[in-house]
Amino acid sequence: MRPDTIIVYHGVDSFKGAGSAQAATTLGTNVITLCTGSRDQENMWRAHPENDTPTAWKDMVRSMREIVSIAEESDVTMGIEPEVNNVVSSAVKARKLLDEVGSRHLKIVMDAANLFAAGQLGQMQEVLDEALELLGPDIVLAHAKDLSHDGDAGHEAAGTGKLDYDYYLAGLRRVGFDGPLVAHGLTEAQVPQCVEFLRGKLERRL
Repeated sequence: MRPDTIIVYHGVDSFKGAGSAQAATTLGTNVITLCTGSRDQENMWRAHPENDTPTAWKDMVRSMREIVSIAEESDVTMGIEPEVNNVVSSAVKARKLLDEVGSRHLKIVMDAANLFAAGQLGQMQEVLDEALELLGPDIVLAHAKDLSHDGDAGHEAAGTGKLDYDYYLAGLRRVGFDGPLVAHGLTEAQVPQCVEFLRGKLERRL
């Protein structure tokens, strides 16, 4: 698998209209990442009380199945990311979605900074262990960013927040992940420091 990815930020209609699956193969990549969305009408990254309703889940699964059917036709992989502000807000829900859809073309983007609901930061290792145990074999891409507090998706550059990177990277290795680690959530000025931080952590894991 190549490390290139296409990020899809909109719904089923825009995905189909843009010909994203076909474009992926043209560009030489086989992974397209997407979010599972929020019921918030103005910001898909903002939490909404209706995200936890059966209706939101049903709508999301229906859309996901339609997207995955397109992915299967083009032989590309869709990667979804558990994020506390989205409908798939936890590793448990991500596992449920994978099992319900039941396609090898639906996999996981792991971003540890996005896993911590309000009050969970003190259980960092437990949260990471659960996510990696449930999702490890299905991870196709890992993100490297950080968080300053729980209860919201992380927005910090890797190495500048509270995430235990030694434990996170060791966990990825433990479950057999050897794919791309993509840094984001950082400014251009933070790139050198972030790269140095991640390289240092990865070299100590070798």
